[in-house]
Amino acid sequence: MTQSDQSQYIIRRGELAHGDYELDLDPERAGWEWSSLRVIALEPGQSAEVPGGEHEFLVLPLSGGCTVEAGGSAYEVAGRESVFTDITDYVYVPRRTDIRVTAAERGARLALPGAKATADLPLRYCPRSEVGTGLRGAGPSSRQVNNYALGNEVSTSHLLACEVLTPGGNWSSYPPHKHDEHTEVERVLEEIYYYEVRQGGVGDDSAEGFAIQRIYPSPGHDIDVCTEVRAGDVVIMPYGYHGPSVAAPGYDLYYLNVMAGPAEDSTWLMTDDPHHTWVRQTWEDQEVDPRLPMTPMN
Repeated sequence: MTQSDQSQYIIRRGELAHGDYELDLDPERAGWEWSSLRVIALEPGQSAEVPGGEHEFLVLPLSGGCTVEAGGSAYEVAGRESVFTDITDYVYVPRRTDIRVTAAERGARLALPGAKATADLPLRYCPRSEVGTGLRGAGPSSRQVNNYALGNEVSTSHLLACEVLTPGGNWSSYPPHKHDEHTEVERVLEEIYYYEVRQGGVGDDSAEGFAIQRIYPSPGHDIDVCTEVRAGDVVIMPYGYHGPSVAAPGYDLYYLNVMAGPAEDSTWLMTDDPHHTWVRQTWEDQEVDPRLPMTPMN
């Protein structure tokens, strides 16, 4: 696949920016039906109206905190300094719900991972204690996963969302896996990867830091992507085996995964590439990278 062909799956920082939105990726732009992601940046005390629609979504602080107002109620979200330093509280917003967000005194960058919904659920404030945290892999495949709407207590219609933190030099999303057919062990899920990078285990949003993302064909699906990604970039994955996500040595990698599909069980089921699944067995004899966890865990 040529560079021009793979470019349809890669969105560089700023390409879908407008107004207060650093990113506004809807299903039409992605060329699919279910998954969406917006990132909004607000100055201290600044407010923004987020209209209701057919998508459910999370108000998930990347940095800073905010107040979320909806239906006559207000929810204080403490947030965090950085995705590399902490997990965060957040708010689940059901479909057809208008909200107003107001940044706290230090400002806010808010991710709004979303999915087309087919059920009506209650709006819900979610404390940090409900984030499902864990370490996956071992050795150079070690990474940390923070689940916000995936296998924890948060009920959604179709939305799945988690964060992955990968120390510099490590591989994550590995072994490569897919979720592009509905079986007993797999679900069809459209997936968005949103990236942040920091330098040398300190600071945030390194302009020079980078990672490498790979996607390649699965049975019946022709896709071939191998690209450098930097802070604020997005890669969309409609199908195919995806992985690894490789953090360059010296640069820690964060990505937010947003997934959704037609199944109504809100379940993450995937299938490893059978050529590489044996790698999991090697983890039994390796220690988890001592640089993990990067953030406090539950």
